Amino acid sequence: MRYARQTILPQIGIGGQAKLFKACVLIAGAGGLGSISSYYLAAAGIGNLIIVDNDTVELSNLNRQIIHCEADLGKPKAVSAAQSLERLNSSIRIRPVKVKITDASICHLLENVDIIVDACDNIQTRHVLNRASLKKKIPYIFGGVNGFDGMASTFIPGKTPCFNCLFSNKDRRETITGIIGPAAGIIGSFQAMEAIKLLLDIGKNLSNRLIRVSGMDMRTTVTPLETHPACPTCHGINSKKENSQ
Repeated sequence: MRYARQTILPQIGIGGQAKLFKACVLIAGAGGLGSISSYYLAAAGIGNLIIVDNDTVELSNLNRQIIHCEADLGKPKAVSAAQSLERLNSSIRIRPVKVKITDASICHLLENVDIIVDACDNIQTRHVLNRASLKKKIPYIFGGVNGFDGMASTFIPGKTPCFNCLFSNKDRRETITGIIGPAAGIIGSFQAMEAIKLLLDIGKNLSNRLIRVSGMDMRTTVTPLETHPACPTCHGINSKKENSQ
């Protein structure tokens, strides 16, 4: 009964629901994007979720990080998020991990992971996820928000450009920017939709495309992406694919 409204869809069915239950998704960040993407993935019955975040819940988070509430102030975000998801769906397995995402820490967390959802808030961590995605050959769903706007894309090792092709690792400048909650809601929903489609191998995903959403004028644009020929991060992987063809 829990999944009846989605198993009735011919693209999912009972067989698709069984695939979702066997899947494992790592969500890097339990903030604005992670609140939405993890909630929808848990609701959809993804059987195994790993929530990774090193921060604690602060009052200024609550305008957009709706997986947390006032009673969670001071708690580790990974723990708070896991508790909320367990209240939503007790039939799935949720693993909270309070750790800073680094090249050293991320790799052992990716064993048996099918998809990485990037719900981070800084470019350095995204490059860590990108490198891990390429090393482990795990699809990586990117999302970013700023103000009223957001963007998303899907990177598949050996088949698409990587995150570094779009955003150079040389640009490490970080500034604190404002954000309205629904912007994170829109992009987090896109990420959850992408993850479900990838797990079920249905529809057309955002691989080789970057979607941008402007909340102020409600405009959506989709830009085709190409692998950067000199990208130091994915050049070897994509070159092997091109040579095999």
